Amino acid sequence: MVKGISFSDYRDTGDPVFASRVYNSQLVDELVFLDIDATSENRETNISIISDVSKECFMPLAIGGGVRSVHGMHRLLKNGADKVVVTTAALENPFLIREGAVEFGSQCIVVGLDVRLINGRYVLFSHSGRLQWEISLDEHIAVCQEMGAGEFFINSIDCDGKMKGYDLDLIRFVVERASIPVIACGGAGTFMHLVDAVKTTGVSALAMASIFHFGDNNPIRARFFLKNYGINVKEV
Repeated sequence: MVKGISFSDYRDTGDPVFASRVYNSQLVDELVFLDIDATSENRETNISIISDVSKECFMPLAIGGGVRSVHGMHRLLKNGADKVVVTTAALENPFLIREGAVEFGSQCIVVGLDVRLINGRYVLFSHSGRLQWEISLDEHIAVCQEMGAGEFFINSIDCDGKMKGYDLDLIRFVVERASIPVIACGGAGTFMHLVDAVKTTGVSALAMASIFHFGDNNPIRARFFLKNYGINVKEV
């Protein structure tokens, strides 16, 4: 398992199975695992790891990376995933979203949005931030919703791993155009960053990693911090 900065300079953060066991004990609401090299290496997600991870966590598990077909989705769901994250495939073949939604239900289909701000415009990327796309973020959001996506998972490439706060403008941009839940990732470094995002953007949920891997923080503390600021969190 690794964590990087702006989708590069990755650092080893330990064993994913052990991490799943720890997060399960710390009352996280959901785990998101992305096999970041699967698409670029033209392979499917490592099923053995996913199967082992699913045995350690008793909360929803969203898995992405290398998903290019309904068969690939079924393979992940059969081996413990509750949701499938499609990012590159959603850009290359948006109809896959519809096929997956028809087969498994929209609640299983999460569309990943890997985004960077370039010259004042939000630009979509695929292949773990390696390939830039011309389609506008507005249009892609509309297409994915029309195809039956159940959630959006925003990952700000600019903020990823820097622990200086979420890209609040990006989150608002997506939330204002989305009629489905939006999860935001990239930038959490303090619990106040979570409070700011929840209170100012309308985001449905927040994802984070570095704040736990590289600091003396954990999900239990985050939960109580948010409660103290009057934010409703899932009861456990």
